This record gives sequence, structure tokens and C-alpha cells, in this order.
Amino acid sequence: MRVLLQRVSSASVIVNAQTVGAIDRGLLLLLGIHLNSTAAQAEALALKCAELRIFSDDQGKMNLSAKDLQLPALVISQFTLYADTRKGRRPNFMDAARPETAIPLYEHFVATLKLHLPRVATGIFGAMMQVHLVNDGPVTLLLDQLD
Repeated sequence: MRVLLQRVSSASVIVNAQTVGAIDRGLLLLLGIHLNSTAAQAEALALKCAELRIFSDDQGKMNLSAKDLQLPALVISQFTLYADTRKGRRPNFMDAARPETAIPLYEHFVATLKLHLPRVATGIFGAMMQVHLVNDGPVTLLLDQLD
């Protein structure tokens, strides 16, 4: 399981010309599910995202988490995080979980995140989405949950 985490001033996701999820200051989480990902990994990664200290305190140091500040998150499914581009020019997505495996794990990640943050918005799994964001910092981190 892999998350591309971005600290944002605002973020939204549009599907079929309608905004389906939006937040102000908080976290934008692009979530990729590996074919061998587990529920335990989803739980650990959701907690890590909520508790990662990437927001500034009064002294301007990154000492506070979204959980500390009670900030929201926007979670977007992103199978392309498991693209293999080592050969040729067309990405291979064989390591990404199929929807029948990925959807329950995505939903479990979101449910776990909701235990730690006041609000969690989402896109629509498998839909063509337009994601709009204002990256704050910019702060962008790649988190892998391998075991």
C-alpha cells in the first residue's frame, strides 16, 4: 500500500462536472493499493497519515499533525502509484490490486482514517476524476506500507 501525501491549503475532486469531495486546510492522500496489501497495512498507514507531524507549530517547526490540529483529509484512489515504468514506454500496472481486492481495502483505509480525523472526504473509486489542490509548502511525501 502506498500513499502520496500532500499538505494542502485546499483540495477538491470533481466527477462528471460535480464536486464530490472538498476540504480546506488539511491532507490530500492519493492511495494506491498493491495486490498483496492487507487490512493491517491500511490501518497502519491511515494512522501514520493522521499522526505525521507536517504542520507548523507557533515557532514555524513541523511539530503538529492533522490529528493534533483536527484537520480533514481528502482521499483519492490512485492505482497508478503502482506503475512499473522500467521497460518500454507504456506503464505496467500488474502490481496494483484489482478492484475486488482494492475497494474493500480503500474503504477500510478511509474508515480507519475517520477514527482519527474529524472529516474525511473521498473521490469515487474507479471514476475519472479531476483533482484540484493548492499544495501548502509545498509538502509532498511518499509513504509505503510494506509489512
